[in-house]
Amino acid sequence: MSSGRAWSAASMSFLSNTGFGIALKWLTTALIIVAVLLFVEVEKLLGELTRIPPVALITGLVLGVGQVFLSAWRWRYTAALLGIPIPYRQAVREYYLASFTNQVLPGGVLGDVNRAFRHGADSKNRLAAAHGVAIERLSGQIVLAGVVVTGLSWLIVTGRFEGTDSMGSDPRSPLFWLLSGAAVLVLLVWFFTQRSRRISTYFATLRGDLKRTLASWPALPWQLLSSLLVVASYLAVFLVLAKGAGYLTDLTSVGVVAALCSLLLLSMVIPFTMSGWGIREGAAVILWPMVGLPAEQGVALSVVYGALIFVSSLPGGLFLFSSRARQR
Repeated sequence: MSSGRAWSAASMSFLSNTGFGIALKWLTTALIIVAVLLFVEVEKLLGELTRIPPVALITGLVLGVGQVFLSAWRWRYTAALLGIPIPYRQAVREYYLASFTNQVLPGGVLGDVNRAFRHGADSKNRLAAAHGVAIERLSGQIVLAGVVVTGLSWLIVTGRFEGTDSMGSDPRSPLFWLLSGAAVLVLLVWFFTQRSRRISTYFATLRGDLKRTLASWPALPWQLLSSLLVVASYLAVFLVLAKGAGYLTDLTSVGVVAALCSLLLLSMVIPFTMSGWGIREGAAVILWPMVGLPAEQGVALSVVYGALIFVSSLPGGLFLFSSRARQR
């Protein structure tokens, strides 16, 4: 069997085996959205949605396009450090394709998996290609975590959160679950690393690639700067929408909305729904009242943000069809 037919058969098997998982995530997304609608006033939510002017929507779309170009540069830079360079135009095309796939398939990572696979096939080094994609995304998550911690600390210190005296120890607090989950993840990684020599060898390779692409000079400042620009572009979309809706009245309100929206971005990492839909809106329902703001404002920002990111990823659909044409 040729490699093309083998890949086609494997793809069909994968899709058939994950069909139930896809349906389950669609169902989970729908259930969470229904729950969100039960916790908000639908008429008020519609009113908040209509407050966002077209100019804010257009600006948000432009920022969404800029995110792809920034992220593609970060991926290209990371891949070059691993010895598997990729032309910038190809990086943009592949990133668009991955972004579109992440929007329409559950989990939000299958597009990145495909991006790594395609680059690995081109470069004849699949492990390095997989590490390039993973490290590029990790760079962004590290910076996002730093932004979240900074914003959350500011909200707590300034007393913006209502009833957050024991935010880090109260079992009902989001921060408690975030810290607990991180601790459990670290323990699981350490356990499985110690249990398998093959995994230990792999992690040794991964550590070397991480050192080369993240912990060396000048890779570290370039990774942090590019990832900071990407995260800033994400938050800029939210802030543009909030400004258009009239939510931003002074620097304090800008800080509050930016801190809350960084938490919305973090919630999208949870791969239980389609492209963060539902999880993001559910987080908004919880977070906005915690600072004394209407939940409908947070949900409106979340819904429009999700719609804009989807629309800005649509060029990836064109690359998908063109890729199929080339394969035929």
